[in-house]
Amino acid sequence: MKFLDEAKVHVQSGGGGNGCVSFRREKNVAFGGPNGGDGGRGGAVVIECVGGLNTLIDYRYRQHFKAKRGEDGQGADRSGAAGPDVVLKLPVGTQVLAEDKETVMADLTAEGQRVVIAHGGDGGRGNAQFKTSTNQAPRRAETGWPGEEAWLWLRLKLIADAGLVGLPNAGKSTFLAAVTRATPKIADYPFTTLHPVLGVVGADDGEFVMADIPGLIEGAHEGKGLGDRFLGHVERCRVLLHLIDGTAGCEAAIDAYKTIRDELTAYGGGLAEKPEVLALNKIDALRDEDVADIRAALSQIAGQEVLALSGVAGLGVQDGLRALRKFIDAADAPDDGVSWDAPTQELAQ
Repeated sequence: MKFLDEAKVHVQSGGGGNGCVSFRREKNVAFGGPNGGDGGRGGAVVIECVGGLNTLIDYRYRQHFKAKRGEDGQGADRSGAAGPDVVLKLPVGTQVLAEDKETVMADLTAEGQRVVIAHGGDGGRGNAQFKTSTNQAPRRAETGWPGEEAWLWLRLKLIADAGLVGLPNAGKSTFLAAVTRATPKIADYPFTTLHPVLGVVGADDGEFVMADIPGLIEGAHEGKGLGDRFLGHVERCRVLLHLIDGTAGCEAAIDAYKTIRDELTAYGGGLAEKPEVLALNKIDALRDEDVADIRAALSQIAGQEVLALSGVAGLGVQDGLRALRKFIDAADAPDDGVSWDAPTQELAQ
């Protein structure tokens, strides 16, 4: 299935049905009075968070979703039926944004979460509702209220425990393939990975989910190389594994570290404050003294211990996974500040 993490859709809820003008007409019943029923409420547009999805590809080829209007009221005080709702099923981690791409209208973080994104219009009142002591035979009824419509952006941010970051060709995909059953494309040129990949990591007696995103470049937070969209996929991670290619030398490794840290800071979203495990990768292609020198230089700049590993040779991999697991186990469960006790949440109007 093709991966797609952003889509634009148009939603429109149904209008309400019209009220009915009707009078009771029965044998031997004089002045039967009004009995026109109310119109039915229009169908709403609802978004639902479901499991088993990790892409928005379904919304690339179908962009318009319109709920049906409510049925008109009828005589004998019969109200019209409500229009059926339209439900958009979205993967966990999807954000629903307004057309300006900044206003967050809903954030789906748990399976079963439902949000009414466009309310159906109310049905019009029938003439039975307008009967008064001075107007016993009203010939007035209301038309149904129109529904709501809007263009929305759907943006998927993958939910993983750990995220891999680094420059292109830092060995992230190789590392993910070495520790999971994921099969990302691996080659010896930059930007081999073109979309995020998830994998389940088995570490000691537990498991956690790791996300590999395409390599970042300078200016990624401004959208260069689609970096702003890729960084969104590690926003929800509890810890980052920052891989640095040591084969280009000490100075290049230091520059690589600074570039990624600058991009994380500039992007915002709390990425720069996330726990980070820093690792020098591809040590199987380096001499021991070079590994020691680069680790010492990086440690001095980063102010933390630098691991040494190789995804290809399997060197130091378990130490890296244990370091990640330590942060994941220590992290508190994510709290989005919203209670989902009710089966359906409605957006404030």
